[in-house]
Amino acid sequence: MSKMALIFSCVFIGSVFISSVSQILLKKSADKTYDSKLGEYLNPLVIIAYGMFFCSMMITMYCYRYVDVSMGPILESAGYIFVAVLGYIFLKEKFTVKKTVGILVLMAGIALFALGGFIPVG
Repeated sequence: MSKMALIFSCVFIGSVFISSVSQILLKKSADKTYDSKLGEYLNPLVIIAYGMFFCSMMITMYCYRYVDVSMGPILESAGYIFVAVLGYIFLKEKFTVKKTVGILVLMAGIALFALGGFIPVG
């Protein structure tokens, strides 16, 4: 993996983190009660969250100039880990055994895929 690909893989992960934070903001917004239907969609949390989604998408698209397309879904899967951890911290969601095992499997898959790019074959 080239130095630029490694740098932009880290930026890609940052973009996934931004997307995960926006998901938490949307969930916090959904937990609130609003006076009108319009208020559900035009409140600061929702507007900020969708703005973050847009920024995340633009960053991700730019990163694909340097990151191999096959690596994108692997890096995107880190979002599941980020959302679970952020949900635990900010939404007081519990870590069940299934969720913990799922996160460990995701982390192992990401690590194996990343190592595959560094280990010469043949």
